[in-house]
Amino acid sequence: MIILYSSPGCASCRKAKQWLKDRNLDFVEKNIFSTILKEDEIKYLLSRSENGTEDIISTRSKPFKELGKDLEDMPIKEVVSFIQSNPSVMKRPIIINKDNFLVGYDDDEITAFVPKELRELADKSCNPSCPNYPICGSLRKETTEKTA
Repeated sequence: MIILYSSPGCASCRKAKQWLKDRNLDFVEKNIFSTILKEDEIKYLLSRSENGTEDIISTRSKPFKELGKDLEDMPIKEVVSFIQSNPSVMKRPIIINKDNFLVGYDDDEITAFVPKELRELADKSCNPSCPNYPICGSLRKETTEKTA
């Protein structure tokens, strides 16, 4: 199951949500302002991020600047409490499932949320017998050649 952490005024969140909907991918949206994030949930997000707090906390946010502390020097319980009290410090969107973790909206990175089986099927079905091959097949070929 894909979980999308978002906020209503976030353009990147709306893009991510629409991208998931357009691909008929099941997801649960959690508005960080109307859903109180549980301690275990925040710890899980932190554990999945490669760089800990740096990946999910916006150091440019007003609450972070007012904190006047380095999050790396704070005990984890204090960090969790800070996030719960100030959800606006979280970067958005955060998209997560059992295999993938993405902060922000990125056209290329978000494709990891399409199940591997579907990606493979799409690649296999793109062949010269397809009526759209003259258009999309050549584009796929160009893309593959550029990344090789």
